[in-house]
Amino acid sequence: MNNSKTYRPKTTLEQWRILQAVVDFGGYAQAAHALSKSQSSLNHAVSKLQSMLGVQLLEVIGRKAVLTQAGEVMLRRSRNLTANVEALELLAVNIHQDWEPEITLTVDLAFPRDALYPVLKSFLPESRGSRVKIKDTVLTGTDDAITSHEADLVIHMSVPKGHLGEPLCHIEFVLVCHPEHELAKLSENNALIDPSALEQQLQLVIADSSDTPEEKEGWLKSENRWTVSQFDTAIDLLLENIGFCWLPMHKVEQLIHTKKLKRVKVKGSEFKQLTAFLICPTPDDKGPGTTLLENLILQHRRIALPSAKDMSR
Repeated sequence: MNNSKTYRPKTTLEQWRILQAVVDFGGYAQAAHALSKSQSSLNHAVSKLQSMLGVQLLEVIGRKAVLTQAGEVMLRRSRNLTANVEALELLAVNIHQDWEPEITLTVDLAFPRDALYPVLKSFLPESRGSRVKIKDTVLTGTDDAITSHEADLVIHMSVPKGHLGEPLCHIEFVLVCHPEHELAKLSENNALIDPSALEQQLQLVIADSSDTPEEKEGWLKSENRWTVSQFDTAIDLLLENIGFCWLPMHKVEQLIHTKKLKRVKVKGSEFKQLTAFLICPTPDDKGPGTTLLENLILQHRRIALPSAKDMSR
């Protein structure tokens, strides 16, 4: 058995990162383009990795490189390894600086911006010149900001596995269309319409901001769908009597009140309610600026937290 003090790794972090890229991007050619490397250098790196380990990690089926059973196990463990190294290097950077030069805040599009702007106004006088980068994301794109550690703080509509989140507010999603739309006519007098009525209508969908989106949330049974990148674009189309869409109530409440849009209630799903969470992807590496911004966001949260008395029951 090797003594841990004298053991020298046979493999390199770069080899493991290349293997991860080949799998994540679906092949050598795609990974080479993403990494700005030659395809032959990636082939060589993975081949050498397999040779050093004495284990086949990938096999080519057709034109696609597919993980072997052993490769799946090794890849999973390698992700922990590379993530730990990234965290270690980030920690070293934070140790040697008093205040972060830039703080990245990733915010899901569904989160009400009027809850965020007072926070930023309070943060500005205390920011010590730190640049704040605010990035809008949706669905899997918000997941990516957490799992890839692209952001210092993330406001998300769910908490990915392995992370913790502080609840900020509840967000109600409602189905809306133009008052003259066919769905509006079916729902006269606030009648609940059958879900099957939606399937033949044009649905407006907000695009997932991830490079590798996953359709794992929301009602997506309509055969005819148009995809837009912003809620405001969807609203503009709805005002032209084009399609129907699930939208946050805070974005359309005034339009419903003025009867420019109509809320449609569906049997089994009159509305959907999600909770927005504040997540710090790397809590051990928070700098003082990130900590201050985090505390300010929590101070402005709009959700009622249980009291100590309630929690003791």
